Amino acid sequence: MGEQGSGSKENTAERGHAEANRAGRALPEPIENAGLDELRAIQLTRFRQALSRAARVPHYQKKFAAAGIQVDDIKSLDDLAKFPFTTKEDLRQNYPFGMFAVPMDEIIRIHASSGTTGKPTVVGYTRGDIEIWSKLMARSMRVAGARPGDKMHVAYGYGLFTGGLGFHYGAEYLGCAVIPVSGGFTERQVQLICDFEPDIIAVTPSYLLAIADEFERQGIDARKSSLRIAMLGAEPWTESMRGEIERRMGLDAVNSYGLSEVIGPGVAQECADSKNGLTVWEDHFYPEIIDPETGRVLPDGEEGELVFTSLTKEAMPVIRYRTRDLTRLLPGEGRAMRRIERIKGRSDDMIIVRGVNVFPTQIEAALASEQMFAPHYILEVTRPGRLDELEVIVETREALPPDATLVLAERGAHMIRAQVGVSVTVRAVAPGVIERSQGKAKRVIDKRPRD
Repeated sequence: MGEQGSGSKENTAERGHAEANRAGRALPEPIENAGLDELRAIQLTRFRQALSRAARVPHYQKKFAAAGIQVDDIKSLDDLAKFPFTTKEDLRQNYPFGMFAVPMDEIIRIHASSGTTGKPTVVGYTRGDIEIWSKLMARSMRVAGARPGDKMHVAYGYGLFTGGLGFHYGAEYLGCAVIPVSGGFTERQVQLICDFEPDIIAVTPSYLLAIADEFERQGIDARKSSLRIAMLGAEPWTESMRGEIERRMGLDAVNSYGLSEVIGPGVAQECADSKNGLTVWEDHFYPEIIDPETGRVLPDGEEGELVFTSLTKEAMPVIRYRTRDLTRLLPGEGRAMRRIERIKGRSDDMIIVRGVNVFPTQIEAALASEQMFAPHYILEVTRPGRLDELEVIVETREALPPDATLVLAERGAHMIRAQVGVSVTVRAVAPGVIERSQGKAKRVIDKRPRD
C-alpha cells in the first residue's frame, strides 16, 4: 500500500513537471525579447565560434588564407564583409562530406537537396544541431499560432528533403501530436484531415491549393475543416495566393522560410498576428543583403540577394552563404531581430524576356487581378527565332466556350503587359489541365536551345 502511494506521488510529480515543461515551451524565449546591444553581443560571440568551426574545413582554410583573413582578426560584425561568399557550387565541389567540420562519428543525420541541376548539396547534423533545429522549429510554430496539444498534419516530403522531418521534430518538441503524412496521395490527405481533425497543416502553398481542389472534388467544404493555421514555404508565393488559400480553406496562411544548406526550415517565420514579413532568428543566423551582381553589402531596406552566416551550426557551418533568394531586410516588430520581406523569387528563377527581368511571382500577381483565372499556371520560354518568347499557360476556374477563352487570354496578356512590362502570349486552359505539384511547384519550363 505504501509503495503504491509513493509511486502515485512520483507519477503525479512527473506529470506536473511535464505539464510545466510543456507550458514553458508555449512562452517566448528570453532572447526573443533581448535588446539590440545584447543581441549583437551574442551574435559576435557566436560568429567567432562559427568561424573557428569553419576553419577546420579545408575549403574554408583555403578561402580564408586566400583572402588574408584570420579568425583572430574579427573585432566586430562589420568584419563579416571581409570574408568570401559560400555558394551552392562550393558545396557541390566538396560533395559529399567535404564541408563537414566534425568527424563522421559525430554526425547523426544527413540531408541533401534534390540535385535536379547537378550533384545534390549534402548537409550534416550533430546531435546538438538537431536539438537547436527542433527548438527553432518549435519557436517558429509558436509565433505562427501553434500551441502544445495541437495536432499538426505534415504534408511536406520526408526523406533527404529537410521539410518533413524539420516540421516533425519541431512539432514534437513544442508538444504537438504529429501526423506524418508526407506529400502525395491527395485524396488520402483530405480523408485524414477530415478524420484526424488537425489544427495546423505544414505544406507547400501550391500543394495546399491541390488539396483544396480535392476537397471541392469530393464535395466537402474545406472551410469547415478543423484546420486553423497553414505553415507554408519551400517556394515563392504571393499575397494573392495567400488570399486564395485563406478564402477557400478558412484558415490563417503564414509564411515559413528556410533552406537546407543553412539548417532547413526554421530560419525565419511570419507571425500569425501581423502577417507582415518573416522574423529572422538572428541569434542563430546572421543575415545580409547584397547586390547580386557586385556582391556589395546593401543597407537595410534595399532589395537584393539574401546571404546567411550560420552562428550555431556544428556539423556544417556556412559563412556568407548566397541563397539566391531576393528580398530586403526590415526592422523588427516588437523585437530586435529583423524581418525579411516575402521572397520575391530566386535570382536563378528570373527570366529575361527581351531585356525585361521577369519573376514567376510577378506573373502570378498579375493573373490574380482576373477572378476567372485559377492559381495554377506555368511559364514556357522558347526562342523560335532570335528573340525569346514567353507563353503563360493558366487554368480557368470553370470550363469556358472557345470564344470566351480567347477573350480571357487576351485580357490576361494585357494585364501582364500593364503590370509587369513585358509582352507575353497567354493560353487559357480548362480546369485540371496543368499537372498538380505534390511538393515544390515547377513554374518555368525553359525550351530554349542551349548555347
